[in-house]
Amino acid sequence: MPMELTVLPGMDKKGNRESFEAINFKNGTSISIVGATGSGKTAFINDIELLAQGDTITGRKILINGGSPSEEYRHNPAEKPIAMITQNTKCFTDLSVEDFIYTHAKAREKASQAIIDRTINLANEFTGEKISRKMRVTTLSGGQTRSLMIADAIVVGAAPIVLLDEVENAGIFKHKVMDTIKKSDKIILFVTHDPVIAILTDIRIVMSNGAVTKIIQQNKSEVWAAEALIDLDLKMSTIREELREGNIISREYLGLLGIKTTSMPRTEVI
Repeated sequence: MPMELTVLPGMDKKGNRESFEAINFKNGTSISIVGATGSGKTAFINDIELLAQGDTITGRKILINGGSPSEEYRHNPAEKPIAMITQNTKCFTDLSVEDFIYTHAKAREKASQAIIDRTINLANEFTGEKISRKMRVTTLSGGQTRSLMIADAIVVGAAPIVLLDEVENAGIFKHKVMDTIKKSDKIILFVTHDPVIAILTDIRIVMSNGAVTKIIQQNKSEVWAAEALIDLDLKMSTIREELREGNIISREYLGLLGIKTTSMPRTEVI
């Protein structure tokens, strides 16, 4: 279904009007929201999740396909076109992973074993801690839970707009999340401090003092930087997994990864 999301300006923390006229997002667009802690990033996506109509602290207004959403559209979860996955995602259910996905898929009238398998397989592409269908949702780690929620939003969820709040903090493979999301036809907004995610998105929105201060379109001059950062980030992910396995990171190991080191300092093993 064609979808256009429009954000109309509100006010910064001092009550000054934001300088943009309107920000428009269409199907298949990825957006990163960046800025210092306390700059208003989460408030920005909260306005979108609430389909704000000038009734939040920022005063912003959200339009869907050029018009104001109805009260039913705003407040009925079955009608709202938005899925939000936050830093504090919790599932207060004692269902198995299989039953959790089936319940959601059934509500969307698309329940099948194939949907369950596809969702679990996709979730396992996002996390190093494999998820099985019989695991209880309440026993999943933070990374597993976030991976399952993202996969569920992509495979099962009908929402054309997905909001992700700092996915890099959940210990997931964000490159694979980005690759998968870019192939979908959804509008995806990331709140992030991660330079790789920020550079790889189509649009970068910079926040300061509670307001949008810049809107930057992805440009070719940053492609080289993205490639270099992805390579570096993949190496860091590899090292992270080695540390999780209890392995020692030696100078020789770093050399195998192509990471140059200076002369080794004298250290004592305690």
